[in-house]
Amino acid sequence: MAATLTRIALRASPSRLSATQHSTFAARQASPIFRRFLATPRGEQPRLRIGSEAPNFQAKTTNGDIDFHQWLDNKWAILFSHPADFTPVCTTELGAFAKLKDEFERRGVQMIGLSANDLTSHSSWVNDINDLSQTTLTFPIIADASRSIAWLYDMISTPDLEKLSREGGVAFTIRSVFIIDPAKKIRLTMMYPASTGRNTSEVLRVVDALQMADGRGVATPVDWGVGEDVIVPAAVSTEEARRKFGEGNVREFRPYLRFTKV
Repeated sequence: MAATLTRIALRASPSRLSATQHSTFAARQASPIFRRFLATPRGEQPRLRIGSEAPNFQAKTTNGDIDFHQWLDNKWAILFSHPADFTPVCTTELGAFAKLKDEFERRGVQMIGLSANDLTSHSSWVNDINDLSQTTLTFPIIADASRSIAWLYDMISTPDLEKLSREGGVAFTIRSVFIIDPAKKIRLTMMYPASTGRNTSEVLRVVDALQMADGRGVATPVDWGVGEDVIVPAAVSTEEARRKFGEGNVREFRPYLRFTKV
């Protein structure tokens, strides 16, 4: 939707537009989001696909200024966004993620949050989070009052984009999760509406699944958890799997469905 709006805007000149179209075009031009859109190198948002490089940015955070790629430092990372400070769902989420800090660190994963407010608001909000969740939040929270990073990572819903195209203003950031590997590649994304809180256990589970797949060359079945059987990938023959995992350690239910323990 965003790319379509922009391509139309870029290809049309005001002299060719009707009075109604010209008014809409002018409203979009006045929008801070639209101005950033025109300023992007290719005229549109990056295509954030599984396996694409996580876009770089510079930002202020509660732990100081960062260059995102430098901050990643060849480690696994989770970037997750929040609509605003001092909002109820966001407060419960950040408290829960803070409590899982040791679990993520054991897996070599660093966390970084984003909320669409400035640093002064972030600092006061962290005090509330710590008090309400009885925790100590130490990972950085990005200040994104301009929504420039939310725009870069497409953390904006279609209804909000449509509203921006009509009225201008500032976008409302949805709840997004990006799991990024040491090569700076996006490995998994989750998108939630603002009304729905995330499941921190699921975020931890998919980190385990991704690291298992990378480290052992396997796939993970539905609802998989650490210690449970994994799946032999379809590209690996049963004979190859038995040589790799052990003659008696491959259970074949169908030629395409084989389980093993690792």
